Amino acid sequence: MNLEPMIDLREVSKQFGGVTAVDRLSLAVNQGEIFGLVGPDGAGKTTTLRMMCGLMNPTAGEIRVAGFDVNKSLSKIKDRIGYMAQKFGLYGDLSVEENMFFYADLFAVTGRERDELMVKLLEMTRMSPFRKRHAAKLSGGMKQKLALMCALLHHPRILILDEPTNGVDPVSRRDFWVILHQLAGEGLTVFITTAYLDEAERCGRVGLMDGGRLLLLDTPQALRNSLFEACFEIRAANLREIRKTLQGLAGVVSVDLSGSALHVLAAPEIAAEDLGARLPSAEVRRIVPALEDVFIRTVRKGADRASG
Repeated sequence: MNLEPMIDLREVSKQFGGVTAVDRLSLAVNQGEIFGLVGPDGAGKTTTLRMMCGLMNPTAGEIRVAGFDVNKSLSKIKDRIGYMAQKFGLYGDLSVEENMFFYADLFAVTGRERDELMVKLLEMTRMSPFRKRHAAKLSGGMKQKLALMCALLHHPRILILDEPTNGVDPVSRRDFWVILHQLAGEGLTVFITTAYLDEAERCGRVGLMDGGRLLLLDTPQALRNSLFEACFEIRAANLREIRKTLQGLAGVVSVDLSGSALHVLAAPEIAAEDLGARLPSAEVRRIVPALEDVFIRTVRKGADRASG
C-alpha cells in the first residue's frame, strides 16, 4: 500500500515582483524521514519553508502537508507541524520551564499530559538542570534546544527547522542531531534547511538548491557517487603555488580549498599518480567526493550552461 507523503510539493513557485525566489520546486518527504534542503543564502530555502507552514502563499503549484492542502486546510496543518524559525523567538525574561508552559498553553496541552511531556523533553535534551534559568542567559545551543522543545510540546507529526544550528558550537550541533535522529526513529518527519553541507550528510535524503531551483535530490551517498569527474585530495605546505600549477593542467576541471587541503576534480581517466608526478612535494590521494564538491560542481555546470 502506497502511503501519501507527509510533505508533498508539486511545481511550486514563488515570485516577489519580478524576482523568482522558488522556481517549480517538486519534492516529497515520507513519514520518519529526515530530509535536508541545502543551499547558500538566497537559494529559496526559507521561502520554501514559509510556504509549507502557510506563512505565505505560493504564486503557483500545490503544497500538501500531513495530507492536507496548505491553501485550503491551514488550521488542520498548524496542529500537525512544529516550526523553528532561524531567529530565537522565545521570551528571554522567562525561564526555560516558563517558556514551555506558555507554548503548551497556546496548544491547550495542560495537566498531566503537559508535565509528562516536559519531563521527557527536558531529559532528552539534557536541559533538566537548567529549567529555572532565564532563556536570555542560555548559550546559543541551549536556546536552540529550548526552541526545539517548545516546537514539540503539542505532539506534531512534522518538524520543520530553518537552519537551526546556524552559529551554534560543534558540540551542541552534534547533540542537536542526536535528538533529531531519536525523534525520527519515533516516527516524526523532519524537514530541515542548512547551509552546512557536512550536516546534510546526516540526512536520509538531501535536496541541493540554488537560485530557487532544485538541482539534485538523492541520498548523500548517491549524490557523492554521482560525479562524473574523479576527485582528489592534495595536502602540502605550499597549497597556493600548487593550486596555480593544477589550474593549468589538462584534464583538471576545478581546484578548491577544503579545510587544510585542496580538492581537485579532474577527468575520470586522470589517476593520483598523474597528479603526483607533477607535484613531488605533495600528498595526493583519490577520495569519494564530499557533498560540498558535488554542490560546487553542479552549480558551476549550471552557470556554464547559462553563460554558454
